[in-house]
Amino acid sequence: MRIFVTGATGFIGSAVVHQLIQGGHEVLGLTRSEDGARQLEAAGAKAHRGSLEDLDGLRRGADSADAIIHCAFDHDFSKYLDNCEQDRRVITALGTALRGTNRPLVITSATSLGSVKAGQWATEADFHGDLGNPRVRSELAAVDLIQEGVNVSVVRLPQVHDPVKHGLITFLITLARQKGVAAYVGEGTQRWPAGHVEDVARVYLGAVERGARGARYHAVAEDGIATCDIATVIGNGLGLPVVSVPEQDAAAHFGWLAMFAQHDIPASSAWTRETLGWAPKGPSMLVDLADGLARGVTAG
Repeated sequence: MRIFVTGATGFIGSAVVHQLIQGGHEVLGLTRSEDGARQLEAAGAKAHRGSLEDLDGLRRGADSADAIIHCAFDHDFSKYLDNCEQDRRVITALGTALRGTNRPLVITSATSLGSVKAGQWATEADFHGDLGNPRVRSELAAVDLIQEGVNVSVVRLPQVHDPVKHGLITFLITLARQKGVAAYVGEGTQRWPAGHVEDVARVYLGAVERGARGARYHAVAEDGIATCDIATVIGNGLGLPVVSVPEQDAAAHFGWLAMFAQHDIPASSAWTRETLGWAPKGPSMLVDLADGLARGVTAG
């Protein structure tokens, strides 16, 4: 297939491009820069110049492809609501190019949208459109398209990692360096799911090749890692004390990260493994985190 990939030069998107090419597909990757175009060409893909703001350009890319994988998302959490609204518009624009066809569109969401309350395991079968998380807009856009007959499926992401990047944990590392302590909230029993970036990319590959209309897939290799364990590895790697922050002080210490640091959001991927035949192979998140900190390559 000829597959149009947004976010094709990003952390996850570049791994998806690699998996697609290894799987024998032709990739058309969205990029706004010459450097991005060169990166795509070096990987064996073709470049489609454009941006998430250029909805007409996105539709042209979608029109020229047999399938679409939408990985791009602006992770500037200072304008999280605006970015989630932009994602809704992008998904809608991509989907309009597929009306009347069975060409697949695979979009990206978060595993937390499969859980109705803290501590409840998120599953692929669950979706709660009335959650306060603005990221729900991505899946609501997908629901609207599915009702119009568009072949949309969803890949939900945990904390995606390699030795350099670790999802939200990258921001915790920056915060630890700024504050001089590696912290967690309360007893640190909040759990965050995780997946190695190459394993995550293989879920996208399975979804675009064999995915079902309306299906939600969890790219979760580890169901839930305690935040106290994450903080301990960060503290050991940076030579900083590890401390507990009381819940009432979480906002002051963590800033915007507090809304995540306080949440217990474990997630299952049992259905994804069975349906796609997916078996994670990469190292665990704590191993990657410790390795990256020891080698001085971890972002943050």
